[in-house]
Amino acid sequence: MGQGLHTKMVQIATRVLDIPEMYVRVADTTTNCVPNSPPTAGSMGSDLVGMAVLIACEELKSRLAPYRNDDPNKQWKDVVTTAIMDRECMSAVGHYKVDTHGMDWSKTINKPFPYYSFGAACTEVEIDCLTGDHQVLRTDIVMDVGHSLNPAIDVGQIEGAFVQSYGMLVLEQYKVTGQGKLLTNGPGNYKIPAFSNIPHNFNVTLLKNKGNPKAVYSSKGIGEPPQCLAISAFLAIKSAISAARSDTGHTGHFQLDSPATPDKIRMACIDQFSQQFLTDDAKDKMKPWFVQL
Repeated sequence: MGQGLHTKMVQIATRVLDIPEMYVRVADTTTNCVPNSPPTAGSMGSDLVGMAVLIACEELKSRLAPYRNDDPNKQWKDVVTTAIMDRECMSAVGHYKVDTHGMDWSKTINKPFPYYSFGAACTEVEIDCLTGDHQVLRTDIVMDVGHSLNPAIDVGQIEGAFVQSYGMLVLEQYKVTGQGKLLTNGPGNYKIPAFSNIPHNFNVTLLKNKGNPKAVYSSKGIGEPPQCLAISAFLAIKSAISAARSDTGHTGHFQLDSPATPDKIRMACIDQFSQQFLTDDAKDKMKPWFVQL
């Protein structure tokens, strides 16, 4: 899924065992080894798997300590070889379960999650009132990721989550006919974010000096939380439409549904051209050629 999870797990293992990354390999997930491993969902991958890796590596470190302490300069391969020849157990299992702090869902008491993620975003857009097209000129994001296990991966996750959610709020429109036939069935009529949709100036800052003692090495899960920040792009488009409407004397409330596709942006920018189209009352008497879900 491109989360960089394997890289982070390698980093945790090497940090605990104090060995180079070249000695660590992440095997494919299989029920032959772990029958009930959780899916990588809910931004909990690094928290759950990371703590399990840490626990297992701490166990191995404890077993290998006698073979290392006698000679601090001994190479890792020599430590392992000596332990194997001494018939030491060279495998360990780590298991970690998140503490829900006694959460009672029926009574909604206590805390359902061990911690929360926080972030802020500011987005500047430019719209074309005659075509409904828009460009995202700049986005600035500040995200609390605790003590990042890998800043480069976390920045990439934040950027990707923002763009993914931006597509949902602005581009991706799901349409079917009145008979239920899917119309948006390919890249020609179902638009997902492309290179031109990425903010021209995209800045991501990781909040500093913010630890999280409830996760591995004070880190925080970072997969999905940044998705919420893409609402800044949607609301920036609505603010731009509001500015355009004010030029024609329309300063009251107006509704802009998501996704804010070009046709919706164009019709929301009221001018002498858009007012020539059918009124809402007239539209209600006509049968639409598609249903938006």
